Amino acid sequence: MNGNRRTVSGIGALLLAGLVSALPAGAEEIGPAEKPDLKLGFIKLTDMAPLAIAKEKHFFFDEGLFVDLEAQSNWRVLQNRVARGALDGAHMLAGQPIGASIGVGGNSSDIVTAFSMDLNGNAITVSNDVWEAMRPHVPKREDGKPAHPISAEALAPVVESSLDEGESFDMGMVYPLSTHNYEIRYWLAAGGLHPGFYEPLEGDNSGRSGADVRLSVTPPPQMPSTMEAGTIQGYCVGEPWNQQAVAKGIGVPVVTNHDIWPHNPEKVFGVTREWAEENPNTHLRVLRALIRAAHWLDANGNANREEAVEILSDSRYVGADEEVIANSMTGTFEYEPGDVREEPDFNVFFRHNANYPYYSDAIWFMTQMRRWGQISERKPDDWYMKKAREVYKPAIYEKAARSLVADGTLEASDFPDFDDIDGFKPVQDDFIDGRAYNGREPNAYINSFDIGLSGDETP
Repeated sequence: MNGNRRTVSGIGALLLAGLVSALPAGAEEIGPAEKPDLKLGFIKLTDMAPLAIAKEKHFFFDEGLFVDLEAQSNWRVLQNRVARGALDGAHMLAGQPIGASIGVGGNSSDIVTAFSMDLNGNAITVSNDVWEAMRPHVPKREDGKPAHPISAEALAPVVESSLDEGESFDMGMVYPLSTHNYEIRYWLAAGGLHPGFYEPLEGDNSGRSGADVRLSVTPPPQMPSTMEAGTIQGYCVGEPWNQQAVAKGIGVPVVTNHDIWPHNPEKVFGVTREWAEENPNTHLRVLRALIRAAHWLDANGNANREEAVEILSDSRYVGADEEVIANSMTGTFEYEPGDVREEPDFNVFFRHNANYPYYSDAIWFMTQMRRWGQISERKPDDWYMKKAREVYKPAIYEKAARSLVADGTLEASDFPDFDDIDGFKPVQDDFIDGRAYNGREPNAYINSFDIGLSGDETP
């Protein structure tokens, strides 16, 4: 066993035994954790908050769990460490378990998720020079400030000018399987800009074939400095790295992912299938703690967010200035210096059934993988359904949630009606381009786009 990990022995074992014996009735039905000593990974982003809060507010400890949280350098390293058992589980991109399980990019891992960690939380930021070139094409409100959301149509003349001068236009995203990748691609394409295809059949996983805007991978904390150095002209990332650009005076966020796809899932808690099968009680107890943490983060109209900001600013977690984290975590978002707007749902951790792992969300990510060539060949609708059910596990989430209701920790009204929900959201028609998404008809949705693969096309 790694020497940095704590073991439950001696006094620790006595404490654990006492904890388990004192657990509420609903929790006792789950049974004690098979593996109480855990190491969980995360990336330094504000949406890792449920993990930090579950630890700092002792929700993990209440479940008889001794948890070490360990920051990881990037999403690929994090996924690989979960896959080989160096981490018991981790804060993951919502599309990552799906993409890993079907082998997108050749990096295959059998990962499942039973818990969505949050909704929204990302934005697209451009450099000051790009913003000044975009500004004349952006509609204004009566007070003279830019009208949001800003369409990529305003970026198109800037990109065309770069291409006419023989220069590429480059933007960053955090990982090929990231929500950020699919969101920036969606936004660009909705504005008439092609973000490029992946060509796995040709051995090309760069995602730049035919691109008007070339996308590249940059770890989240490095986004502002990479843009400042001129390597990229903008990026899509989670907080606090958009607000960091504003604070440093080097860039302007132009659209949030809540404006691109309202109430979209952003991160999930992922474990390997083998780990989940070997440690069912541990898994449920981790979920109970995370649900409590998510509820705490959204309780009483975000009343606990200032305390959460203080916790997240610690170098063990996000390590950014409190003021920068607070700009998005406390219900506002700053676009330009002084242009602070109300964004109460920029970060959602519990309300709107945020933690339920919807099959339709998993299918949306796969439709975008297909649209941009990561899934190189047409698949029937039932293939998408099958893969979603293999990876997203709402039944496990439901069991953890019901146990919290049974022991009186939370109310049944805090959760969706489990007797009625079937894993699919109603048809969503509030995307930035107004296009309707029905998770039960993935191919019809894929075929509805003007830019991207459709039908039997291959990249």
